[in-house]
Amino acid sequence: MSKAKVLVVGSNATQIEVQGGKWGPTGNYLNETVVPIMGLIGAGYDVQLATPDGTKPHMDKASDSAVHFGGDTAAYTRARAFWTDASAMNQIQPLGAVIEKGLDGYAGVFVPGGQAPVVDLMQDPQMGEVLRHFHDRAKPTALLCHGPIALASAMPRAREFRAALMAGDEAGAKQLAKGWPYAGYRMTIFSASEEIWVEKEILHGKMYFTMPQALSAAGGDVVTTKVDFEPHVIVDRELITGQNPRSDHSVGEALVKALDRAIAQRQPGAAASA
Repeated sequence: MSKAKVLVVGSNATQIEVQGGKWGPTGNYLNETVVPIMGLIGAGYDVQLATPDGTKPHMDKASDSAVHFGGDTAAYTRARAFWTDASAMNQIQPLGAVIEKGLDGYAGVFVPGGQAPVVDLMQDPQMGEVLRHFHDRAKPTALLCHGPIALASAMPRAREFRAALMAGDEAGAKQLAKGWPYAGYRMTIFSASEEIWVEKEILHGKMYFTMPQALSAAGGDVVTTKVDFEPHVIVDRELITGQNPRSDHSVGEALVKALDRAIAQRQPGAAASA
């Protein structure tokens, strides 16, 4: 019997803007998506995958490698098979349909990374509606690597906020971020120095803004590691954020722990024994 259901929101983006009016390839990262999902299922949770348009997320080709599994070919093969064949990865709903059916049945939400969320989820009003629902009810909310940029969608003027960052107007972006529910939260996200590697090796171009720059402009208390690609997770209230691909297991474990704790607190007699 399932403990509860968790909503996973993936991106539909396949390309991302880089300076000079060009585009680079993108998608959701394999390990950042399936490692936490497999952890949730292994811990007894059901998972519902949703995307803005209801189609399966595109896998970022840069993530399709055993390198992101510590060189463990068997772990990579299992993850690849899970992405391709598991029902959790293929029974996908449009985000709007999930909202219409009701979010109360979900115990938590998870947003994986890869740069794709920077394109769509960051400014998607339905993503914002989902996040505000979980925030208002203090339900576990976990985001990994570039995934935390989706938190910007919870602000009233998310599209304009992103446009201001793209235009280099950070002061304007800060004004547009007023009313953001996560202002003052401690959080982490893919660092500016880690992004340099992606720009050189994958995008062959420079991003319009860095992830810490964006969340700091929104009002977040952003902390990243001094050492690139070192696992790093921050938990502040209901919010769980992981910095980079190597934080995949840690984010999944933190989310399971938060969900288990929330369920235990709802059990009869929990308040009396607390």
